[in-house]
Amino acid sequence: MPRSLRSVLLLVAVIALVFTALALVSPSRASVLAEVDKATQTMRVTAGDTVYVWPVSTAGRGAVTPTGTFRPYWLSKHHRSRKYRWAPMPNAVFYEGDYAIHGTLDEHLIGKPASRGCVRLKVAHSKIFYDLVERYGKHNVRIVIA
Repeated sequence: MPRSLRSVLLLVAVIALVFTALALVSPSRASVLAEVDKATQTMRVTAGDTVYVWPVSTAGRGAVTPTGTFRPYWLSKHHRSRKYRWAPMPNAVFYEGDYAIHGTLDEHLIGKPASRGCVRLKVAHSKIFYDLVERYGKHNVRIVIA
């Protein structure tokens, strides 16, 4: 094989590798980190270069919001709680058993402990978070609650 042909084939192989590498670093492969701080009743969400900080409502008296590191396992856009009289849980991102990060119609309670254990957000914020989980994929999302 002539040297010039080998050079062209090598160049084509390098270009193909570069495009493959760029495809693997697409936004769908990036990750989302949601950090819930029960002490400050806030959630910090990092997705790529974008950072959101929102007030939340975690477990009120007599209830528990589990702590630890989780991955979402189920999404439900228009969920209603069977456990709590069909209460609306818009944009629910379930991460542990019956626990989810979701919107609430009781937005006046956001910023203080008031839930039965879930992490509640304003509906507009829950939509942004839900959309990020859908866009990046559940396997690329980590939820840390401390």
